[in-house]
Amino acid sequence: MKEPKEISASVVNRLPRYYRFICEEYNNGTTRISSKELSQKMGLTASQIRQDFNCFGGFGQQGYGYNVEQLKNELAQILGLTTLKDCILIGAGNLGRTVAGQMNFEELGFRLRAVFDADKAFEGLKIRGIPILLDTALGDYCAEHRPEMAILCIPVEQAPKIVDTLILYGVDSFWNFSHYDIHRRYPGTKVQNVHLRDSLMTLSYILTN
Repeated sequence: MKEPKEISASVVNRLPRYYRFICEEYNNGTTRISSKELSQKMGLTASQIRQDFNCFGGFGQQGYGYNVEQLKNELAQILGLTTLKDCILIGAGNLGRTVAGQMNFEELGFRLRAVFDADKAFEGLKIRGIPILLDTALGDYCAEHRPEMAILCIPVEQAPKIVDTLILYGVDSFWNFSHYDIHRRYPGTKVQNVHLRDSLMTLSYILTN
C-alpha cells in the first residue's frame, strides 16, 4: 500500500462502503473476489473499483482478483480502524443515547470515553456504563484526557459555546449532528456533518420527481 496523495472526496466516501461489502464477503467465507464480481454486488463498474483501489496502490493480481482477507485488512488500515481514537459525546438526550447505544465504536476506530450534558437531571446516569457528566466539566476533562474527537448531539443554539470550549482545549474533530456550521467559524477543523432532515428531504425530492 502506498501513501495516498490528493485522494478525491468521492473516493474517500466510497471507502466505508467497500469495507462493508468486503467484510460481508469475508464473513461469508469468500477467499477471493474479482473487481467484476464486486462491481455486480455494489452497483459500480469494475473500472471504477480498480481506479479507486489504485489510488492506494492497488490490491489485486491480474487473473486472480483480490484476496478478501488481505483487502479487508488493507481497507481497515486505510480507514484508520486499527488504532482506536478516544472520543466524547455531548448531549445525552434521545439522539445522544441512541447514538451511544447503537454504534459499535470500537469496530469503527473509536473508543467512547465520556458523555456530557447540560441537564443536571442526567448527571450520574450511565450510557454504555459511562457516567454522564455535566458539560461544565468539559474543559477540565479535555485538558486531562485529550480526546481526539467529539460527537455533538445537541441543539444548534447550544453548539457554538460547546465547540468554542472544545477547540480551546485541542479537540478539532467532530461528528456533528447539531446542524451548527463548524467550518464557517473554524475552517481548519475535521467535520462530518449528519443532517437527518436533509437526508429525508432528499428522499422526498426523489419520490416527488
